Amino acid sequence: MEVQSVRLDSWIWAVRLFKTRSAAAAACRGGHVRVNGTPAKPGHRIGPDDEIRLRADGVEKIVVVVRAITKRVGAAVVPECLIDRSPPPPPKEVLASVPRRDRGAGRPTKRDRREIDRLRGLGL
Repeated sequence: MEVQSVRLDSWIWAVRLFKTRSAAAAACRGGHVRVNGTPAKPGHRIGPDDEIRLRADGVEKIVVVVRAITKRVGAAVVPECLIDRSPPPPPKEVLASVPRRDRGAGRPTKRDRREIDRLRGLGL
C-alpha cells in the first residue's frame, strides 16, 4: 500500500533517522529539520521528491524522499525509501577534542586562566 504523503515526524522515524518518533517531533519543533529549505513542524506533509535537511547528533543529513511510508522498516529496506545526499563526515584530525573542565570544578583561577591562554596560544 503506497501513500502519497505522510507526516514528517512519522517518516523520519520510519526510515530510522531518529530512534523514537517523539525525538523526531522534538527535532522538528526545535527547528533542526527543514523541508525544501523551509523549517517544518512535525505534522508537515511530505511526499516523493521532497528534500529533507536535518541535524541529528551533531551531524547534518540531507535526504530525498523516494517513497512515503508510515510503518518503521528494517535497515535493509531504508535505501528503497530515500536517497542520501549527506556530505561525507570530516576527517578525524579536523575534529579536535574540546577541553572540558571537571564537573563541579568551578571557575578557573587567575593562574589557571593564564595557563589555559598559554596553551591556546593566546598568552602574551
